[in-house]
Amino acid sequence: MRYTFLISILILILILISCKKDKFSTAPSLTYKSVNTKTLHQGETIRFGLSFTDAEGDLTDSLFILKFEPKCVDSRFTAVYKLPDFPSGKNQAGDITVTFDYNDIPPKCPGKNDTAVFKFVLKDKAQHLSDTAVSDAIAIIQ
Repeated sequence: MRYTFLISILILILILISCKKDKFSTAPSLTYKSVNTKTLHQGETIRFGLSFTDAEGDLTDSLFILKFEPKCVDSRFTAVYKLPDFPSGKNQAGDITVTFDYNDIPPKCPGKNDTAVFKFVLKDKAQHLSDTAVSDAIAIIQ
């Protein structure tokens, strides 16, 4: 009886250890890491830091970016950021920095400062889309 209990515990431990989620998946994974400022003024530049993983290493396509200003209906901004060439290989991981000048993303509602969030989605060569990475709220000052 005692041995049966010990063997059951050992089997349970082995099952829990073997069920660890793999770090790399077929669809790319994208994570928001940082931004250099949370208040953007005229003449300034904003830099977003993102990290990615991909099991196939086929990230040769695009990063899609959406700027969303909830208080300004006509402010929708989208951009496609072409990824630079880098060697392909299995289980790729790395960092991406996306940079915009103020003039690339000014507030769209006349006479008002606004707060925006940026959403990022990565697409690989096989057309797999990552989860959506969302930035912190950014105040854009007129």
